[in-house]
Amino acid sequence: MLKEFKEFAMKGNLVDIAVGFVMGAAFKEVVTSFTGGIISPLIGLIFESDFKDLKYVLKEGVANAEGIMQGEVAVLWGAFITNLIDFVIVAFVMFMMVKGVNKMKKKEEPAPEPPPAGPSDNDLLAEIRDLLKK
Repeated sequence: MLKEFKEFAMKGNLVDIAVGFVMGAAFKEVVTSFTGGIISPLIGLIFESDFKDLKYVLKEGVANAEGIMQGEVAVLWGAFITNLIDFVIVAFVMFMMVKGVNKMKKKEEPAPEPPPAGPSDNDLLAEIRDLLKK
């Protein structure tokens, strides 16, 4: 399956790309809600916080009068992992859909093999006639 996925990704077939683009755009919201509503909270149980809010703070910021942090520098690795999970789910589903469509397509029949090179039927009959005359 991985070999087939690699061939699909490297082939660059325009129809496959168009199907992936249109269906991926439509399917993205479903996957995002699945990841944000089901996957992230389950993983968040491990870290005891919302998974999307996990970050590594490089420089502390200062809270303004409204309580919003300003000047904070942080690596938002929780949001990155959530988006990565979204991407993997969408890519796998699109791969499976294209694979299903390719199976449903009528397979091309191989071209008939050319006749073997050699004397034609007329040549053989003429040769037999000549042998019988002797």
